Amino acid sequence: MNTIHRILQTYFRPLLRQIEASGQAFEASQQRTFRMLMQHVAETQFGKEHSLTKDTTYETFRRNVPVREYNDIQPYIDRLRAGEDYVLWDERVHWFAKSSGTSSDRSKFIPITSHNLKHCHYRGFQAMVATYLRNNPDSKMFLGKSLTLGGSVTPNPLTETGKTQSFSGDLSAILLKNSPAPIEITRTPGRATALIGNFEEKIARICKECSQQNVTNFAGVPSWNLILLNQVMEYNHANNLLDIWPNLELFMHGGTHFEPYREQFRRLIPSDRMHYVENYNASEGYFAFQDEFGDPGMRLALDNGVFYEFIPQDKVEAVLQGDLSHVLPLEAVVTGQSYALVISTDSGLWRYLIGDCVRFVNTHPHKLIITGRTQLFINLFGEELMIGNTEKALSQTCQTTGAVVSEYSVAPMPLDKQGKGGHEWVVEFEQLPEDEDLEAFAGQLDQALCEQNSDYEAKRKGTMNALKLTCVPKGTFYRWMEQRGKTGGQNKVPRLFPERKFVEALKEVASQL
Repeated sequence: MNTIHRILQTYFRPLLRQIEASGQAFEASQQRTFRMLMQHVAETQFGKEHSLTKDTTYETFRRNVPVREYNDIQPYIDRLRAGEDYVLWDERVHWFAKSSGTSSDRSKFIPITSHNLKHCHYRGFQAMVATYLRNNPDSKMFLGKSLTLGGSVTPNPLTETGKTQSFSGDLSAILLKNSPAPIEITRTPGRATALIGNFEEKIARICKECSQQNVTNFAGVPSWNLILLNQVMEYNHANNLLDIWPNLELFMHGGTHFEPYREQFRRLIPSDRMHYVENYNASEGYFAFQDEFGDPGMRLALDNGVFYEFIPQDKVEAVLQGDLSHVLPLEAVVTGQSYALVISTDSGLWRYLIGDCVRFVNTHPHKLIITGRTQLFINLFGEELMIGNTEKALSQTCQTTGAVVSEYSVAPMPLDKQGKGGHEWVVEFEQLPEDEDLEAFAGQLDQALCEQNSDYEAKRKGTMNALKLTCVPKGTFYRWMEQRGKTGGQNKVPRLFPERKFVEALKEVASQL
């Protein structure tokens, strides 16, 4: 064990003890968080409108505060961006994380308070690193540099003069702009490069700046990091990344499911010492992290400024119509059930339906996996196709055919003359199936979906045709995202969407390549 690791183990020991304690006494942990949140909301405009005080109980909170989607909370956020103070939280807000999500073209602006930065985002990252070092005592990650893609921020326009200026941009850029000095010592590239707005210019600068450094770990969304890493290899004329960075040991990933990208990363980094750790870090907060190698469940982050509630996925519409009886606290969740996540946070989001769906695989301590989005599914024919189904089916099909898929997006097809529907898959291959038989690949993928989803299987026997596979040239998805101004950062490819606008746009881009 190296000296730096030994020092960090000592530093992180109290945090690890707190993680274990809060995991066992999770009800007390959530009660502490709830009381803290009530103290901060009591004197805000939102608190007064909803009769919230420092002594408000959870039952009163449930009665007084409806569950909201972004559209419902946006008027409060717009007031903050216009320079009004103490609307949702009892401190001034200078930062807004700009997030497009995966199911909407319109940007969302999520307030980021100083309390949220310190006690949620940074604390969550520290918890993940602390558990990684505990699990990997021979780690040398802090003997080198941590590579981050970063993002960009811009000033917010103010509708009134004399108001406090604020900024919006990628969450990664906001974290960089506010990160403590010790973190900057271990991170690369420099802030000037990491905050470049133009994605291609940023990649070129990173190649020049970081190729000769000892990079031991990197973090971010898998798809954008793949673009970066391939460019680094091309710049250095390398066979794999270990020729450039021989001490690579960790990729901290999140934002999208990792399985479709796993084989590509294995080829880029052919090392048994390489670890992949998933974390659930959204613009709205840091919610969970993988704390054991080989265990896909992510440990729910507690004592981090987030009060969690959950809605059984099939009850979301009922709750949005006003039936709040289906909203459950953490102690009421069970394993195996898919829940929509509702959060109240130290950034001033109150009973906010974030749009993600999770399933608990353990409740002592609470560990979850992300199963999809409340809007990221297709159910036009009763097939109930979720992102978890498509990810597993695609991974299984790639393994059996030797194919590697870079990106994909799925949408329903119009009904045919017999009144049958179906799905169209627009797929970009990094490597075609070994026999290059795309029709056979589509057939195996369709069968794998049937194995993953009994509703899909039942509808395939009656009201649905086999899926249609549309193969597009390499670079199609990147060019499409670039045209939409959504390269890098928190931007994600919409995997499933109940309308055809995304797949039609992708096919149009493909026709021009």
